[in-house]
Amino acid sequence: MTDTTIETPDKTPDAAIENRIHGIGVREISTDQSGSWLEAGWRDFKRTPAIGLSYGAFCVLAGWLVVLSIFRTGQPYLTLPLAAGFMLLAPLVAVGLYETSRRLEMGENATLWHSLNGFRRNPGQIGAIGVVLMLFFLAWTRIAMLLFALFYNGTVPSLDVLVWETFFSRDAITFLITGSILGGALAIIVFAISVVSIPLLVDRDVDVITAVIISVSAFKKNWKVLIGWAAVIAILSACGMIAFMFGLAVIMPLLGYSSWHAYRGIIDTSQADVARLRRQVP
Repeated sequence: MTDTTIETPDKTPDAAIENRIHGIGVREISTDQSGSWLEAGWRDFKRTPAIGLSYGAFCVLAGWLVVLSIFRTGQPYLTLPLAAGFMLLAPLVAVGLYETSRRLEMGENATLWHSLNGFRRNPGQIGAIGVVLMLFFLAWTRIAMLLFALFYNGTVPSLDVLVWETFFSRDAITFLITGSILGGALAIIVFAISVVSIPLLVDRDVDVITAVIISVSAFKKNWKVLIGWAAVIAILSACGMIAFMFGLAVIMPLLGYSSWHAYRGIIDTSQADVARLRRQVP
């Protein structure tokens, strides 16, 4: 296989762009763009339904396997924490969807095989940020186990009283508030370092540290808009998990495609000195 470079024109910057890294800058977004990103993501989904549904089906199957495993090991109390933890790893799962939207943007053919190019491009750097996300996921799992132990006297509620103890017991409100604050803090950190870093690693030949720095800069510059975007992602993902997670088959690829367009709307690469790379496949 060989690599070639492809350059496509960028949109006109929405505002003054400063502090470029490798010529890559961050646009300032003053209004919520969630609707336009979702609309663009839906267009990509309709153009490549087989790819989107394949990734969506993978998420549904993975979710079933995780739930089955925690029930078989007698840890049903981890169902909600792991469902929330899914949001920490989702950007990595969506790499193939970023690649699909990228190819559509450049007017190239996009198949399920082509989508796997996203994982083969910058594999070491994408793997590195994958390790970081996994560490956050494991940390959240440990925190959830510790919270259950602290609030329930060193034990965890059995399946028959799990819902009552979690939502309606005397300590439920304190437990839920504490868990939400800690989980929310981790989620914001992960979102800040991954919101544009992973699409950038798929799109450009940059290292993971550079990508994370740019991502955090993008979050700091547009935190109000991006907090809203994160809320949209969380709400839609939660809706997708209702009814045995079947909704994830559509919601997950929709959000993956939309996240690519969020990256393209936030990041300005018109003066980038690192080329867009494409790995050709048979």
